[in-house]
Amino acid sequence: MQNEQIHDMPAQLGMTSQKWKVLISVVFGIFMVILDTTVVNVAFQTLRSDFSATLNESQWIISIYVLSLGISTPLAGYLADRFGMKQTYLAGLSIFAVGSLICGFAPNLSVLIAARALQGFGGGIALPLGTALLFRTFPPSEQGMALGIFGIVVLVAPALGPILGGYLVDQNLWRYIFFINPPIGLLGIFLGSRFLPNLKIVRIPSFDFLGLITEVVGFGSVLYAASIAADQGWTSINVLTWFGVGTIGLISFIIVELFVAKEPLLDLRQFSNRTFLNATVLGYVSVIALFGAEFLMPIYLQALRGKTALETGLSLLPLAISGGISTIIAGRLYDKIGPRLLLGIGYSVLIINTWQLSQLQSDTPLTWIMVLLALRGIALGFTVQTTFVTALSVVPLQSVARGSSLVNASRQVVQSIGVAVLATILASTLSPQIKSLQQQFINAPHSGSSQPLAICAVPEANSAGIGVASVRLQGQIPPQIQQMMSEACKENIAGFEKAYSITFYAAIIALILGLMLPGWPFKWTGRRAADGPPLAAH
Repeated sequence: MQNEQIHDMPAQLGMTSQKWKVLISVVFGIFMVILDTTVVNVAFQTLRSDFSATLNESQWIISIYVLSLGISTPLAGYLADRFGMKQTYLAGLSIFAVGSLICGFAPNLSVLIAARALQGFGGGIALPLGTALLFRTFPPSEQGMALGIFGIVVLVAPALGPILGGYLVDQNLWRYIFFINPPIGLLGIFLGSRFLPNLKIVRIPSFDFLGLITEVVGFGSVLYAASIAADQGWTSINVLTWFGVGTIGLISFIIVELFVAKEPLLDLRQFSNRTFLNATVLGYVSVIALFGAEFLMPIYLQALRGKTALETGLSLLPLAISGGISTIIAGRLYDKIGPRLLLGIGYSVLIINTWQLSQLQSDTPLTWIMVLLALRGIALGFTVQTTFVTALSVVPLQSVARGSSLVNASRQVVQSIGVAVLATILASTLSPQIKSLQQQFINAPHSGSSQPLAICAVPEANSAGIGVASVRLQGQIPPQIQQMMSEACKENIAGFEKAYSITFYAAIIALILGLMLPGWPFKWTGRRAADGPPLAAH
């Protein structure tokens, strides 16, 4: 018996070494995908100006990326089963890097949006397989810790993205926010090629072609309808038509997945498990809260307050730092006490924090905004990864790639629709006169100044409250335009209040659902022991 223990020790040490190599490889690969999201958010106002686009046109730069993630993610599980998890993951990173290169050379908005779709396609393949590789490598008792460490390192990207992107945008070098991705992608591909295990392909699955077609039609049509609703009205014929097509597509997709497909792209029957269903729905609230903050706050700081892209990035830094700290704490606690208490704390903080953000005014001190963003980071650190790990904790290990695809795909689609809805809410509070006025200022030349136009800039000498334009424009705007700018500020602030209120009510529902999940004060058993060994390689 003693000899057997000695013989097994090198293998155990090898497994311990391998799991950390896998974690490092996945972190570097996914880092590139996450970094790109926050970089583009900070550059959003600059892209709108350079391409002379409306808010609802330019929001496709963000929405198409997330929608493409949601459409391609269901393919990840099938491709991993067909060609191998390692090979498919590396292929996704490669596609993302190529898409980034095209983004950097994009001559117009249409090409940029198309290249962003290519980025999303590659990222949608890589994202779920990265986390699936961690689940297949780390033992059940360490999966919360692994996802926690993965979370804190990945949050370095949202921290560096706005700062790096802000600096490049302020230097009129916004194209380089895409050129920084290929080198990072090459590093991720190199590490993955060396350290990721070749998981054994048990059998070649059949391809769910009908599922793919109905998914693309359903989700794509619904998002398109939501993106044009602000301009054309939610009751317009065009909007209702696309919503109708999307509804039919989604119903068809559900029927195909449940009753037609032999091996569905997304195993919707997973939702029959109450823990999986609750945790996944809670994850929707978390990603909308996260992405809502990353989408709304740059617009508020740049368009309304006149902050540069770099200043905006620095203002968003507290969210990433506090989120990184709290996610590692949550990961360690999850393995011991389960999700209930963690989600109870996280969503309670989110409720209070979202109500505070809904009270933002044109002259709210930036230091207070940074405090609110730090609190939001704590809430998200306790909820985003926790809900993800909880959902996959009831998925058999051999199906974890497909389960990860289901959770990630639905999250990404909800996230993209959420951005379209937020853009619609912002636009819905603006009168036609104010929309026309803002479009004139957005399309106005920069006059060589790095100081952005600001609807609600408040000069220090003005004790009356709401300002009328950026400091560099003071004294150049006629009184009647100044009055309209003041009204524009009020209408925009009202839009932000309405947008944040959506997350406020969603967080209340999420808190109730979170308390229904397993965990402390009751016994927490974690993943099912029947899953067997964490890794099978050849």
